Amino acid sequence: MGIFDFLSGEFIDVIHWVDDTRDTMVWRFEREGHEIKYGAKLTVREGQAAVFVHEGQLADVFTPGLYMLETNNMPIMTTLQHWDHGFKSPFKSEIYFVNTTRFNDLKWGTKNPIICRDPEFGPVRLRAFGTYSVKVADPAKFLVEIVGTDGEFTMDEISFQIRNIIVQEMSRSLAKSGIPVLDMAANTRELGQIVAKEISALIAEYGLVIPELYIENISLPPAVEAVMDKRSSMGVVGNLNNYMQFQAAEALGREGGGAGDAMQAGLGAAMGLQMGNMAAGQGPWGARPSAAGSNTPPPPPVEHVWHTAEGGQTKGPFSKARMARMAAEGELTRETYVWTAGQDGWLKAEDVTELAQLFTILPPPPPGA
Repeated sequence: MGIFDFLSGEFIDVIHWVDDTRDTMVWRFEREGHEIKYGAKLTVREGQAAVFVHEGQLADVFTPGLYMLETNNMPIMTTLQHWDHGFKSPFKSEIYFVNTTRFNDLKWGTKNPIICRDPEFGPVRLRAFGTYSVKVADPAKFLVEIVGTDGEFTMDEISFQIRNIIVQEMSRSLAKSGIPVLDMAANTRELGQIVAKEISALIAEYGLVIPELYIENISLPPAVEAVMDKRSSMGVVGNLNNYMQFQAAEALGREGGGAGDAMQAGLGAAMGLQMGNMAAGQGPWGARPSAAGSNTPPPPPVEHVWHTAEGGQTKGPFSKARMARMAAEGELTRETYVWTAGQDGWLKAEDVTELAQLFTILPPPPPGA
């Protein structure tokens, strides 16, 4: 390369950065030997900041605008000022462009369940996930604390650390919130604001800020959710008797067709009513059985009282126990006429099944009587 070609390249120096990616947070302007010429033009676009580092030390931060790097108090030299160094400047400077726009739709989520004490269900395990956005608020601090000398720093390199901070604070906030599980869906916005506020101080130490943090879902373990679904189903069904009647009527109605649909529907409704009454602890047509349930034995038979006829006169009434004593004492014989309510006329005692057994237990007459 000739001397004139070299000199023409030394007089014009334009420093700028056009980001064609979606995840680059910091990009270092690459210049051979890290030499920034005196009088160079620095273009900083909206959504960017330029951090000037000279000899390994942070010198200045440039906000959006056009700058001429030509002031004598800035440590910027041109190779033309150092002929004694063989056209090589002894001063080394670097410019880092920092993306100050928001990085949106970043994911976070709890890797392990969070154990909380619910006022209604007791100890429960919760999982939560959502999204957040982050942006660089202090380019100089972010460069010093996080980036260092990395020539191209992406969001992926810091997102894992931010997720851990969010999950840690989310676990603490959920555990101490005292909000019932059934009401958490109505309070996700407030919980997100609480978590963002709590972690803002820690994130600020990195030169970052979290403008938005959203909780998309707070969920229970699948087994608990299944139980809650069953409980919700019972609430939707409502009156179990009416539901069973409806189901029975629907089933029988589907079996019929044509001209018999009306009759089938009526029969189905009647069957449904019967099934509903039986399920509610009633009889088939509304009669409620005894409180003891279906295993209760039937009531004992009604004990009859008896009248006797002797010599044209009646005596009584006598209980069966009294009739047994009378048979044992000889006052009641097989030939004695007896009557009880519901009996068709007077009958001999031996012809009444209930009384005939009283005479079978008597010993026979003694021998020789």
